[in-house]
Amino acid sequence: MAQQRPVGKEFGFTSNGFSIFLNRNKTDEIHSQNKTLSLLKIKHGDMLFLYPSGSPGPSGETMDVATPHSSSLPSSSSSSMMSRSHSAPHIPEDEIDQYLAKQEGKIYRNKDPQLCRHGSMGKCVHCVPLEPFDEEYLSHLDPPVKHMSFHAYIRKLTGGADKGKFVALENISCKIKSGCEGHPPWPEGICTKCQPSAITLNRQKYRHIDNIMFENHTIADRFLDFWRKTGSQRMGYLYGRYTEHKDIPLAIRAEVAAIYEPPQIATQNSLELVEDPKAAAVEEIAAKLGLRKVGWIFTDLLSEDTRIGTVKYTRNKDSYFLSAEECITAGHFQNQQSNPCRLSPDGHFGSKFITVVATGGPDNQVHFEGYQVSNQCMALVRDECLLPCRDAPELGYAKESSTEQYVPDVFYKDKDKFGNDITYLARPLPVEYLIIDITTTFPKDPQYTFCSTQRFPIENRDILGETQDFHSLATYLSQCTSTVFLDIVSDFHLLIFLVTNEVMPLRDSIGLLLDAVKTKDEELAQTWKKSEQWATIEQLCSTEGGQSSGPQEFGAMGGGPSTPASSSAMWSCLHCTFMNQPGTELCEMCSLPRG
Repeated sequence: MAQQRPVGKEFGFTSNGFSIFLNRNKTDEIHSQNKTLSLLKIKHGDMLFLYPSGSPGPSGETMDVATPHSSSLPSSSSSSMMSRSHSAPHIPEDEIDQYLAKQEGKIYRNKDPQLCRHGSMGKCVHCVPLEPFDEEYLSHLDPPVKHMSFHAYIRKLTGGADKGKFVALENISCKIKSGCEGHPPWPEGICTKCQPSAITLNRQKYRHIDNIMFENHTIADRFLDFWRKTGSQRMGYLYGRYTEHKDIPLAIRAEVAAIYEPPQIATQNSLELVEDPKAAAVEEIAAKLGLRKVGWIFTDLLSEDTRIGTVKYTRNKDSYFLSAEECITAGHFQNQQSNPCRLSPDGHFGSKFITVVATGGPDNQVHFEGYQVSNQCMALVRDECLLPCRDAPELGYAKESSTEQYVPDVFYKDKDKFGNDITYLARPLPVEYLIIDITTTFPKDPQYTFCSTQRFPIENRDILGETQDFHSLATYLSQCTSTVFLDIVSDFHLLIFLVTNEVMPLRDSIGLLLDAVKTKDEELAQTWKKSEQWATIEQLCSTEGGQSSGPQEFGAMGGGPSTPASSSAMWSCLHCTFMNQPGTELCEMCSLPRG
């Protein structure tokens, strides 16, 4: 079997875990014994069939092998001539995708009393179940649905007689294919084999996310507080989960449970992200809490009347909904968070990553508008083919080819004043062809993944004087009125601080607490509360002296042991020193640093 090793290496099998047969039904197996092809009676052009060991049978992965001119069984040179059947890499789909793939998805209708003339067990064209992609049904919903869900789109592709046997969701590529040896490389040469196809932009008929829901108003209000206090814009990442959206057939909802605000430089008219040293830790915390990064949010707000709290209505059909620069940023994020898909040869197709804009609405109040950019836009951004226009935010510009990069032609269609379809070159390009709008909602009954009633300072808001340190933690603990420890620590920003602070980081020992918050298990939280780590945190809080209350209150609110009577003077000193209240004498026994 030594000569089969190159074949195993070529096709990714380990320990020679495959067999070769002369027939498709796995008969007449070929055993390698260093025999020539002529002795095995294999001629050029014969078909061989390769099956991995443990394959369920002929329906498993089949490989058609054309034997080359060789005097032995397939070697490293001949194995490269084998063609594998078209299959996607094994990338597990998201849980919501696996769940929806198993659902029937039919739209059932009741018997029409006027049009149906059959018995209770019969069906006719007026009451037969509809497919989830039925456009007429979707257009008559309230409100009307312009885009079918992605899983409804898959059902449409796989609903024919062949059941989607030959369906493959191909990702668009704007780059020259490598490996073409018939001519010099670009810019000296190019041919039809390696040249990417021209792109005609179409409004996408489906969307990967059909609804965005913030769990409660507090999440959004706390995010808007930064703009209210500074007048500068703000950006944050949305953390939550994907669930079924039952108002639309086979639809997906993005539920937002928290907003993380990365380091950024903000002005009234601009935002600039800077490198975030806590990014990996935040992702790890979110994953252990059962959350993931589902999108990003930014503000574009201009105050109109500060007396009544109104804002200007700037984004509308006469201006733009997303600027070209924002579309490019959204496309960049969506490419980073690609959507695993079993029907794609690449193993991924599109993205569930959402964009939310907090901006003024037609009633001059703050509105939250949700969007995604199309898969075509993702491809243009990924391959660096799309630029914003400096003086027109509603227009993008498809780059022209240069000696460094070949860019395929990009077109879009529009109607002229006579109603005729005209094809235009996308220089410039109205970004409305790239945008998919998504309804953004708040539930009637608020939901709370994080149930703390107090507000621990949000990260990276030092400009407001809101810092995450043990002084603010002590203040936070003193203000908590609940005696339930789980309610006290159930705050996303507090958990981030406990993991990422430089004095006492708990990254390796906070797993039990995160499990308690995730499952809302008070008993589990009490178990973690008894750990040495929390006792150290309490000691650091008392050293920083963030509370004005007595030590007994800290023991009750923070869950720690009662402070000895000798420490009460210490608290008095810290209160005087840190809070700068005159008339309070410093304790002579106090040896803590002041200021």
